[in-house]
Amino acid sequence: MASSLSPPEVPMELHAVNREKLLNSLRAHLSSSSRPSQGFVLLEGGKEQTRYCTDHEELFRQESYFAYLFGVKEPGFYGAIDVASGESVLFAPRLPAAYAVWLGEIKPLSYFKEIYKVNKVFYTDEIVNVLPDLYKGMGNPLLFLLHGLNTDSNNFSKPAEFQGIENFERDLNTLHPILAECRVIKSDLELALIQFANDISSEAHIEVMRKIRVGMKEYQLESMFLHHTYMFGGCRHCSYTCICATGENSSVLHYGHAAAPNDRTFHDGDMALLDMGAEYHFYASDITCSFPVNGKFTSDQSLIYNAVLDAHDAVISTLKPGINWVDMHKLAEKVTLESLKKGNLIMGDVENMMAERLGAVFMPHGLGHFLGIDTHDVGGYLKGAERPNEPGLSSLRTSRELLEGMVITVEPGCYFIDALLVPAMENTKTSKFFNHEEIRRFRGSGGVRIESDVRITSDGCINMTKCPRKIEDIEAVMVGAPWTIKKTSVGCVNGGI
Repeated sequence: MASSLSPPEVPMELHAVNREKLLNSLRAHLSSSSRPSQGFVLLEGGKEQTRYCTDHEELFRQESYFAYLFGVKEPGFYGAIDVASGESVLFAPRLPAAYAVWLGEIKPLSYFKEIYKVNKVFYTDEIVNVLPDLYKGMGNPLLFLLHGLNTDSNNFSKPAEFQGIENFERDLNTLHPILAECRVIKSDLELALIQFANDISSEAHIEVMRKIRVGMKEYQLESMFLHHTYMFGGCRHCSYTCICATGENSSVLHYGHAAAPNDRTFHDGDMALLDMGAEYHFYASDITCSFPVNGKFTSDQSLIYNAVLDAHDAVISTLKPGINWVDMHKLAEKVTLESLKKGNLIMGDVENMMAERLGAVFMPHGLGHFLGIDTHDVGGYLKGAERPNEPGLSSLRTSRELLEGMVITVEPGCYFIDALLVPAMENTKTSKFFNHEEIRRFRGSGGVRIESDVRITSDGCINMTKCPRKIEDIEAVMVGAPWTIKKTSVGCVNGGI
């Protein structure tokens, strides 16, 4: 299927806006601390990785904070921002002559100055001398280096290093929380890229819906998605490893990894759970669609699917600035449990179920996460936000109140995972809630997840994802009904039969 979309131009102004946002926040922080607004923000970009036993280089993707501030796609760069003047400086690697033989033209420094819209460009081996010179003869400047904990990975960001850095005063504490918070609120230029990533990914999900056939391999669905987003969207990178789970695999939350590599042959009657999102100019999308591989929902599949869809829609209809994300997770749990009770899978008082954290048995993951340059974007537990410690809630990637300009995923799910179900059905506190006979029928069936990317507006939210969600729409699309994804500006949404 051809696409109605085309990759948009990426204005480097986007990264200039990001740098200006950082400078304003950093200067305000320094002023409030009675510190001078002097020195340089210094970041080190990513380096190419080779396999240890060969010279094969993995496809390079820029380090995210560096991408946010400078937009540089090549490896081996450093970037600096003069806190006092606001001038931006790139340091490019000095390439050997052999580079021109094997890898192409060696670009002059003027090329990088023009394409990345910075004030100055030097070579990386000049950093130790250039920074003091740019500091206008006042000695070696203070360097604000990036060092802080990522609350999703539990890894620390790596501060820049270069030969001679020990001669500079370094601040390892100030930059990280300020820069991470800058990434939480998206500019209109960033939102436009996230919207395109959503548009092309929504279109690719629909293409998979139309082409799926009983007897295929899961990896064929992944291949269709990747082909469409690259062929028509210019998306060379995917936001994360595709999850193409069918049957019982759809209850494996992070299926698709090397030990479970999307390789099952699926069968008539299976549900598919496809979690796939393209990345465009570093900016992510993250979309999950669930549907029967044969194109027709059974009554049992409809029960679980509609339970999740009702939770998805209830959350999106509630989102606006000031809403607490933990409350939204609880809302999704409550709506799902009420639906399962109506379907006679569980019984008893839903409030009592909530108190015993029964929702975490069916949805052990968090409701969603910030989205931006990373799929699980930064900022989830900044500004004093604390992680809950109750089952299910402890998996939330943020507990913050929502703000205008945030982009967050809404991804409720309902899964039948024996590792969780069996203990809960045997536990004296929760066993009473289960209709054991009915639940037994669903064990081994997998699960359902519906995930959309949502941006928070001044008075509500906009769903940036444009996939069919209602059962009747999915079934119609799977037999050929049109579903057009129109190119849209930030603030507009289109798409439908």
